[in-house]
This record gives sequence, structure tokens and C-alpha cells, in this order.
Amino acid sequence: MPKTPGNEYDASQIQVLEGLEAVRKRPGMYIGSTSMAGLVHLVYEIVDNAVDEAMGGFCTHFEVVLEEDGTCRVTDNGRGIPTDLHATGRPAVEVVMTKLHAGGKFGAGGYKVSGGLHGVGLSVVNALSAWTEVEVRHDGKVFRQRYERGEPVTDLEVTGTTKDHGTTVTFLPDAEIFGDTRFEAAPIVQRLREIAFLNGGLSIRFTDRRTGEEYRFLYEGGLASFTGWLNRAKEALIPKPIMLMGDRDGVTVRVALQWNLGYQETILSFANTIRTTEGGTHETGLRSGLTRVVNDYARKQNILKDSDGNLSGEDVREGLTAVVSVLLPDPEFEGQTKTKLGNAEVRGIVEALTSDGLGSFLEENPALARRIAEKAISASRARDAARKARELTRRKSALESNALPGKLTDCISRDPEESEIFLVEGESAGGSAKQGRDRRFQAILPLRGKILNVEKARVDRMLANEEIRAMITAMGTGVGADCDETKARYRRLILLTDADQDGSHIRTLLLTFLYRHMKPLITAGYVYVAQPPLYLVAHGKTSRYLYSDQELESYLGDIGHDNIRIQRFKGLGEMNPDQLWNTTLDPESRTLLQITEEDAIAADEIFTILMGDQVEPRREFIQQNALLVRNLDV
Repeated sequence: MPKTPGNEYDASQIQVLEGLEAVRKRPGMYIGSTSMAGLVHLVYEIVDNAVDEAMGGFCTHFEVVLEEDGTCRVTDNGRGIPTDLHATGRPAVEVVMTKLHAGGKFGAGGYKVSGGLHGVGLSVVNALSAWTEVEVRHDGKVFRQRYERGEPVTDLEVTGTTKDHGTTVTFLPDAEIFGDTRFEAAPIVQRLREIAFLNGGLSIRFTDRRTGEEYRFLYEGGLASFTGWLNRAKEALIPKPIMLMGDRDGVTVRVALQWNLGYQETILSFANTIRTTEGGTHETGLRSGLTRVVNDYARKQNILKDSDGNLSGEDVREGLTAVVSVLLPDPEFEGQTKTKLGNAEVRGIVEALTSDGLGSFLEENPALARRIAEKAISASRARDAARKARELTRRKSALESNALPGKLTDCISRDPEESEIFLVEGESAGGSAKQGRDRRFQAILPLRGKILNVEKARVDRMLANEEIRAMITAMGTGVGADCDETKARYRRLILLTDADQDGSHIRTLLLTFLYRHMKPLITAGYVYVAQPPLYLVAHGKTSRYLYSDQELESYLGDIGHDNIRIQRFKGLGEMNPDQLWNTTLDPESRTLLQITEEDAIAADEIFTILMGDQVEPRREFIQQNALLVRNLDV
């Protein structure tokens, strides 16, 4: 090819990024993103170092502090990062802070097990911070060093004497990297609670000096406490969690199981305390072990007759809350952000431990064993009924209009990438939305009243519900285990409900259904919540839409003028089509909140508490959060 301006490609164009320059150039490769998720990931990287010290038996307490000046400080009472000279000629702590892939977790004997890439972690935090200070306490001395954007600006200095030991890392995220450097406390608190559950006896304190918020976590019961906490808003089938523990071939396995009277399964898995949101071989081993041992027991006790088919894994896991945690020397995580465990040998180890441990429990506790088996058999019968109902919801073809629900007003486009569907509360609002929409790419599905609370209903009853069937059929993805987000007829599923309390309740019911039975749509980022206005405020010739009571109070407080006219929209149906288009439907002017699955544990907790049977946890949750949140379910 002849050289012309713009198509040259030779050795001079190959760029080599030295040291931490690569991290600052491509931060997403190391922390996933530069959004809030990436920002709190910096905190996790430092916290995980303290956890690794705890797993090694060297740390009993650590604390995380969010300061008013925007910094984060993590202090532990572990051994302290080594300060003696490294082979590179620099102090070891400086090497750890400034060199990628430098740390005590890569086979040199510093740690038996660890959460993974923490030698990368500290240096990445350092690289993406405007400044970082590290303080190390050991051997009777206090050492300190300061860095700016990854580069040391002081030598490692001895600043005092001490009888303590441990490490403190303080850092200020770099505004050049992150658009918003203000930490969200909620995901950090959730992660710290997880860590405390996974490391029984480890004391953790969190303080947010910006708000005065403080939490202390210490769970001597470990995973049993974790499972009990997850089940606290549910009615238990067995009185306390079943604990299974064992070691084999250098792998430590801990499993906690507790069934409840509900219909949803919740399985959380961890590898070296890292949450594996996509599961992996440890989850697979747990599931297969559970299925086999419950079937074997039910057959042996003649609870499952010879003429009956085997129970499926789905039957056995109905109403199960389980946590599986494995510790292993060389974890193999699939993906950059460590979301799926890939070690093949772990499956057999977890499966064998589950089969042996649960098998012994069932033999020794016949009354509880019968409850577990009978619940699974009941689930199997409901599954047969659900399979028949599910057939009615399956999408025959994206082009067969007779397969779509009659109440759906579809869009002209057949390209899922540009198409979106609004699930609209009420026939009246649906009428306004149909008139106000852009028919080229916007479909409208009106829903009548409050849909079924799926938290309290089995799958067969759920699939018999007309409104739910209409939603499943319109999306074309299938439901439950059949749900395939790649078959979605629309890439945006938008919940459009009134801006009042009833609308919030309906939105929560819809989100509960989607989270429990069409979760791949949430994981893929297809689910959104529309933000219709609650008020129209006019003053003179100007008017403005306001979206909450708080926004109205702020507006009235800032204006201080007379003759303000306020119109409150009691429902979407009160808005004319033009108003609905301008405020809520028009892609150029609307605001959509995307529903993500950043924290499945928190989501499961909220849905269970708000939609479950237990009154006291729900009252407690509402009292604690009423003044703190405006969109509880988003």
C-alpha cells in the first residue's frame, strides 16, 4: 500500500507506557471504569490487603474513614508492609506502591491465600490518586512516605516510635481521572459487612465524617451469621443454618445453608473473600451436590416414589439461602474484574463436601430432612404446572404479530437496538403515552393496577397472571431459566409509573418481578425507570416541572415570590400527550435511571424486606431509611 497522509503505521507509532503511566492512560483496564464503581474499587483494593493479613492470622481489626476533605483512610493492625531495602535498591513499601505486579502474593511465600491482584492494587490506587500517604508501623518505628499521582515526593522517613503494628493508607482520588471524586458510602458499607461475615471474628469499623455515619461489624458466627442475616425477613423452614466445612488439597471450603418457606433461591459465592457474581466452579459443585444428596435421601426414605421422576436442582433450591466460600492458593478468575471462579478442581471438592456433610445432616435430623424433601417435591409439582403456563408466554417469532399481547401498541421499528418499550401504569396513562410517543421506535404496554407480588407466589401462579404474561410475551426473551436477553425485542425496557407513593409501590413490584424472573435484562443494562414530574410550577410567564416534594420545597425556598401557581399531577393520566412527551418520553429532554446490579446482596435484601411476609424487618427498614432516600427501589 502506498504511503499517504493518515495511513502510516510503523515502529514509530508503537507506544510504550512505562510504570504507572499505563494505569493513568487506561484506568478502566485496572478498576473497571472511572465511574462511582471504579472509585469505590480503589477502597476495596486497600481493604483487601487488610483482609489478606486477617486470613493469614496477622490482623484482627481494620477501619475505613471517609474524611470531609474527600480523602479515604484505611488502617489495619497487620504486620505492616515491609520497609527494608528491596533487591531494586528501594524500600519494599515504595516498590509495592509504585510498581505493577509487585507484592507478597505472587508465590514468594508472603501469603498462603489472597484475594488476587493486590500487588497491582496498591500501585493502581497510588497511580489514580492526586496524592497518597502510606504509614507503616512495625519494629517499634513509624515510617511514612508521600506520593503524588504515583510518584514518590518524599523518601521513606522514620517519623516516630510506636508499640503498634500495621499499615495506614490515605489517598485523595484524582479529579483528572474521575468525574466525581465523592465516595458513595453505601456500597463500601455493604462490602465491609460481607467481609466481616466471611471472616468470623474480624472487627471492622466504618466512619463517614461527612455525615457522622458509623458502623461496626463483628460476626463470630461467620457464614452461619451471614445466612441468618440474609434470611432475617423470611420465615425459616429449618431453625438455623446448616454449616459444612472442610479442607482438601489445599482448598478450604465453608458452606452455610438454610431453607425458608419462600420460593426464591439466593446463592452467594466467594473465592478468597472476593464476591464471584457470575458464580463459577464452587457454585456448580454446591448445586450438583445438593441435588444429588436430596434426591438420594428422598428415594431412600420413600418420600420420592419409584414412579416419580428425579427432583431437579431448581426444585431442591426453592426457598434456599446459601453462602459458599472457598480459600485457595492460586485462584483463576475469568474476566478482568474477577467475577467467575474457573479452577476446575474446586467443583469436585465442593460437591464432595456438600454431599458428605449434608447427607450426614439429613440422616441425623430426620424431621428437618423430611421438611426439606417435601418442599422440593411440592416445588417439582408446581414446576410441572409452570412449564405448561410458560409455553403460553414463549415468543413464537419476532414477526408474528398474533403472538403479541393485544394491549401492546408496538413500534414500527423491528431493530431492537433502537426500540424501547414503556410499561405504563394504568389505562389512562397508557392512552396519553400512546398519543405522546414517537411511534417509530417507542412501544407502549399499559398495565392494569398493581401486578402480582411475585415474592409471595410460586412460578405457576405468576405465569397465570395476565399482566405478567403480557410483559414476558412483549419482550420475547422467555422467563426464568429460559430468559435470554439476546432475544429481547427492545433494548430499553422503561418503567413508567406515577411519581407518588402508589407509583413507587407499583415500580417496586415490577422491579421485584424483573429481578427474580428476568434478571438477565437487568444484568445487560436494559431496564430503566422513567422520571415523570410531580409538579408544574408557573410564575409569571415562566413555568418549570419539578420532580419531587423536596425539589418543590427547595424551589419555593429560593424564589420567595408571590403569585406562584402550582399544579400537582395526581397521575400520569392528568398530563396531556405533549407534556408527557416533553418531560418523560423525548430522548432529548427526559431523564432515565438505569437499573444496575452493582450489589445483588443489597437488592435481594431490599426486595425481600419490602415484599416479604415479615412485618418487623419492613417497619425497621422504612424507619431507618425514610429520611435518607427518595427513590427507594432504584
